[in-house]
Amino acid sequence: MSDIQEDTNQLLDINPLENQRFIQVAERHHRNETEHLQVTIGATVPTGFEQTAADEVREKLRSSCKISKDRGKIYFDISVESLAQVHCLRSVDNLFVVVQEFKDYQFKETKEEVLKDFEELAQNLPWSDPMKVWKMNTSFKKKKTKCKKINPNSSKDKINKEQGGKRAERDVKKEFMSNSWDSNILDYYENPAIKEEISTLVGDDLASSKEDETEDSCKGETDLQVLKFRVTCNRAGEKHCFTSNEAARDFGGAVQEYFKWKADMTKFDVEVLLNIHDNEVIVGIALTEESLHRRNITHFGPTTLRSTLAHGMLRLCAPRPADVVVDPMCGTGAIPIEGATEWSNCHHIAGDNNPLAVNRTANNIESLLNKNQIQESKPSWGLPIDALQWDVCNLPLRTGSVDIIVTDMPFGKRMGSKRRNWNLYPAGLREMGRVCRPGTGRAVLLTQDKKCFTKALSGLGHMWRKVHTVWVNIGGLHAAVYLLKRTQQAFDHPSGQDE
Repeated sequence: MSDIQEDTNQLLDINPLENQRFIQVAERHHRNETEHLQVTIGATVPTGFEQTAADEVREKLRSSCKISKDRGKIYFDISVESLAQVHCLRSVDNLFVVVQEFKDYQFKETKEEVLKDFEELAQNLPWSDPMKVWKMNTSFKKKKTKCKKINPNSSKDKINKEQGGKRAERDVKKEFMSNSWDSNILDYYENPAIKEEISTLVGDDLASSKEDETEDSCKGETDLQVLKFRVTCNRAGEKHCFTSNEAARDFGGAVQEYFKWKADMTKFDVEVLLNIHDNEVIVGIALTEESLHRRNITHFGPTTLRSTLAHGMLRLCAPRPADVVVDPMCGTGAIPIEGATEWSNCHHIAGDNNPLAVNRTANNIESLLNKNQIQESKPSWGLPIDALQWDVCNLPLRTGSVDIIVTDMPFGKRMGSKRRNWNLYPAGLREMGRVCRPGTGRAVLLTQDKKCFTKALSGLGHMWRKVHTVWVNIGGLHAAVYLLKRTQQAFDHPSGQDE
């Protein structure tokens, strides 16, 4: 029995039919009240692509967006009924709901005073609305898990068992989808993601208790008893007299005392975030246990690009309907697969000189098609994407036939070598210039070998013009994403060579 039912049963001394009607009205009122709740959502994004992520938020959610001084984070306000759309953003890695923001937090002079203030802070924060959002978010993830137990997505042979499995899944979904936006969140949470941990410390006492599989009717009563949590402190700034671990420890201790939760650094239910950047302090509650950036990839290579970064690169070149988009060094196919998923009105071509890479790309495309077919419960019409083996310096494409080129070039670290790049970069850029449409063509190229790239580009100024540079952090490496525009000058073929 839900909390609403218990309260109303105590107040009502009427027949069961009237009682049930009153409960339905009360639950509808409670749901409507929650749906129109306004909250601030924070999102971590690939560093350097904060602006493109903010543009996606404005475009898809019609919400104003603030870019944080702390690189790699954006903030925007939504009503809770838009939570499903937030989870469908392609540019974000992790999401959290903001408890409170302090734009100019006054730190005391000594460590002891600062940590004491953190303890008092935890007792006075407005936890109520953010916890409502967290509970709502968690309930949908649990429903998703139940659906997967009935109709698992992971096995290919599910396609042969569709009819019986789909009936069971429809029955379960019918039960869970009591309002229109439930179904959107359920659909989102059926997308698999890879677990990503980002450190820190919660408290001294680590408690382990077995996880109770309770029915929805008694969730509200048991959550307060069994919830486990940790605090993650992300700190940037040189004028702090405390460490991230000390802040997480003392703040986490106060959170534990306030909620009577149990501390657990690994098997936690709630992750409380304490983000500190100079004098800016933001407290939040995580909404994603898993990073969203590997949504498309099941077959990984030595340098698989994050899908969120691939999305940011594609947005930079603003694909238009009917554009031909090429990744001539596709690796595992992260860029063209993301492109075919989000910009399905374009045609995407993936290619690589390594047959293993082409095979991984083909496998990733097949896995995504199978997943889509299972989720949609009908045959998939495919993706507008082709995968080929080729040499980036000798592409089997007609001159001026490509609108957009987006690729992750070899850094010369794990793939290729710095020495080979001095030959590869100028030859590759020249061939890209040949196939790219003069005047309107554009290229977005990622590389960490900035010296070699700059030198190669300087020798091809008649073909390429640099428009913009985005500085990014790729696994600790300082890299750059270059947006290039193809000049009006036609490609000059050597005499006797056909197009």
